[in-house]
Amino acid sequence: MNKEWSEKNKKMQALIGKKESFDEGITVLLELREELFGQITSIVNTCPKEAFYLIPFAGAKGYHSKTLGYSMWHIFRIEDIVAHTLISQDSQILFTDDWLHRINSPIITTGNELKGEEIAEFSAKLDVRALYDYCRAVMDSTNELLKDLEYIDLKRKFSDDDRERIIETRTVSKDEDAFWLIDYWCGKDIKGLIRMPFSRHWIMHIEAMCRIKNKLCLN
Repeated sequence: MNKEWSEKNKKMQALIGKKESFDEGITVLLELREELFGQITSIVNTCPKEAFYLIPFAGAKGYHSKTLGYSMWHIFRIEDIVAHTLISQDSQILFTDDWLHRINSPIITTGNELKGEEIAEFSAKLDVRALYDYCRAVMDSTNELLKDLEYIDLKRKFSDDDRERIIETRTVSKDEDAFWLIDYWCGKDIKGLIRMPFSRHWIMHIEAMCRIKNKLCLN
């Protein structure tokens, strides 16, 4: 894992764990997210369209075995679901402003259920620029949620009703490689969700995106 990102993430976790440094911790988290999103911006602005649906590490074990397009979709669909359906209990960004049509995605799920060539076929259908704009919209929305959090919110837990609400959206596939996510999220408190998916999840997938980009988009 990128040492600089990892260290900043550890610093953030330590800061939010104390009431007196909680606000500083959220500031560090927002800075880390902006830095990480800058990597996505660079990839979108410099790589050709075909780079977003090619799988240079097909069959590998790890997040780099996906595509650039899939990785973007996956990161921000998970964040959208967790931030809105689970925490805020309002509408996901995907279902506003005609995002699904603009992105041209054939699915509304996180994509965990897709395998191998399915990932490439899915990625080839996506409008990358619209997907990028959706990712930015989700990030901005989550950032506002994070700014509104107070230290006391960190221990907030979730119920069976919260779990059912996610299921009812049908935005998590019932495939065994996806459905576990619901119990995973609902088993955490807000502090746990800040780590996964709002920080560490980004680091792992964006680091993988950089590896894919370096393989495909060498200048």
